[in-house]
Amino acid sequence: MPRRLLSRLVLWTLLGSAPGAVAAQALTGAAYSEPTTRYDHGVLGDAVEWGALRLSREGAPDVLIRLPESRVFEDLAPRLVDLGARRAAMVVESDLERGARLALYTAEGLFAATPFIGQRNRWLAPVGAADLDGDGQVELAYVDRPHLAKRLRIWRLVPGTQTLREVASAGDLTNHRIGWDHIAGGLRDCGDGPEVVLASGDWARVIVARLRGGEITRETLGPYDEAAMARALDCR
Repeated sequence: MPRRLLSRLVLWTLLGSAPGAVAAQALTGAAYSEPTTRYDHGVLGDAVEWGALRLSREGAPDVLIRLPESRVFEDLAPRLVDLGARRAAMVVESDLERGARLALYTAEGLFAATPFIGQRNRWLAPVGAADLDGDGQVELAYVDRPHLAKRLRIWRLVPGTQTLREVASAGDLTNHRIGWDHIAGGLRDCGDGPEVVLASGDWARVIVARLRGGEITRETLGPYDEAAMARALDCR
């Protein structure tokens, strides 16, 4: 890296805790960097994953968070999530032995995360983050092992903590096929609040899932194909 850029970048390596000297400015952007082939899963169509996460902040230097050699970001792109008083990057972080977890990073480092799935080459596909039940708190949604378990799982931060707690789950739902370089479905809002758009576990139907009263309900919109999924996301 050229010397003239060093003053614009805060760099640290993740070792389980973050250095407290990094001030908490609002995040304005996030991107993966440092491609790596140290994890040979290839679930997203190639053997290249990411070793670092670059976070941009308002009025402050960028922060580069570098994972240890035992982990990678196994993901398409980080997603900025507003968590009330702070903004975080939501990512898929995979351990070479324990598989994937959903994690939230701020400029101070790891803010919160779900448990690792627990086995190598086991992945999760993010859906998104929104207030799914209208209670004023943001929920995080992903499909756990979309090729195997095919389970929608919804998590929420425990107020006043950095702990994620699962609030609901439902089976027979998916959003990714092995080798795809994209994730199907996502979130939509057709006027009644955010909803989750996924495929049935056998890829036969487009499903809308809603979080209501702590339970996940589902509605079948029709047969699945890419055009039908796009229409569902556009509320058509």
